[in-house]
Amino acid sequence: MGSSGTGRKDKGSDSSTHKKNSKRPKYSRFTQQELPACKPILTPPWVVEIVQEYDADCIPPDYRKDKVGYIQSDSTNKTCTLSMIVPKQMRSPVYIYYQLENFYQNHRRYVKSRNDKQLRNKAGEQKTSGCDPEETAAVGPDKAPIVPCGLIAWSLFNDTFKFSFESKVLDVNKKNIAWESDRKHKFGSDVYPKNFQNGSLIGGAQLNSSMPLSEQEDLIVWMRTAALPTFRKLYGKIEQDLHANQKISIIIQNNYNTYSFGGKKSLVLSTTSWIGGKNEFLGVGYLTVGGLSLTFAVGFILVYILKPREIGDPSYLSWNRNPAGHLIS
Repeated sequence: MGSSGTGRKDKGSDSSTHKKNSKRPKYSRFTQQELPACKPILTPPWVVEIVQEYDADCIPPDYRKDKVGYIQSDSTNKTCTLSMIVPKQMRSPVYIYYQLENFYQNHRRYVKSRNDKQLRNKAGEQKTSGCDPEETAAVGPDKAPIVPCGLIAWSLFNDTFKFSFESKVLDVNKKNIAWESDRKHKFGSDVYPKNFQNGSLIGGAQLNSSMPLSEQEDLIVWMRTAALPTFRKLYGKIEQDLHANQKISIIIQNNYNTYSFGGKKSLVLSTTSWIGGKNEFLGVGYLTVGGLSLTFAVGFILVYILKPREIGDPSYLSWNRNPAGHLIS
C-alpha cells in the first residue's frame, strides 16, 4: 500500500518537473500566426498584342516589282484596306503603334540634325545651326529658315490609320501621346511651323501651320529618336474595349517610303499592365547574360580541374627566408 502511494507520488513529481522544464511557448493565436490576414497573390494581367506587317500587302500587284516607283509617284492610289482579328478581349485603352524596321534613327548625322533652341521658343526660330541639309527654304528670291528644321522633322512618319468594326468607326485619341515634359519644356507654345516641306523633295508628313509645336504630338513623338533600328512609336489610343474574335477593318494611307532602304512597316495594337507593355528585350538580355555567365563558370571549373595552378613554395616568402626579421644584405 505504502509502496503504491510512493509510486504515485513519484509519477506526479516527474510530471510537474517535465512541465516546469518544457520550452514550449504558451499557446496564442498571435504567436502561432493564426490571426485573420489578407494574403494577396500578385498576378499581373496578360498583355494582349496584335502585330500586322503591311508594307508588302499594301502594294498593288502591278507594282510589286517597282515598289519605290509606286511610293514616289503622285498618281498612284495609296489607300489600302486590311483587317485584324482580335484574339482575346482587349480592355481600353488599346494603344496603337507603328513599327519601323531597318530605320537607323540613331545615326550620328541624323540625330544631330535639329536645333533645340529653335524648337523651344519663338526668339530662337531663326537659329538653324546643325540642321543641314534642311536649314532654309527658298521664299521668292530669298531664303528663309525652316521651322522645325533638320532631317528628323523632315522625315516625319506620314502613314495614317482609320479603324472600324461592322461599319462603326472606332475613334482614335491622339491627345497626350507624347511625354508631358517634352510638350511643356522642349517644344514651345509660341513656335509655329514655317516653310516646312516647301522644297522640291518631300520627306514625310506636313504640319499644321496654325498649330504651335507643343500641340503637334505626332512630331514630338517622332523627334524622340530611337536607339535601335527596329522601334515603335505611339500613334494614338482606342478608348473602348475590343472583344475576342472581333474583326477590325483598317484603312491605311500607305505614304511613307521605307522601300528605298529595305525597311518594313507594321501596325501594332497592344494593351498594357501596371508593369508596362510587352517587351522581349529584357528577357532576352537576362537570358543572354545568364547563359554567358554559366558558360564562363563551367569553363573556369574545367580549367581548375584539368590544369590546376601549381602551389608555390612557401620557403621563398620573405618572412620564411629571414625568420629573425633581419635584413639580408
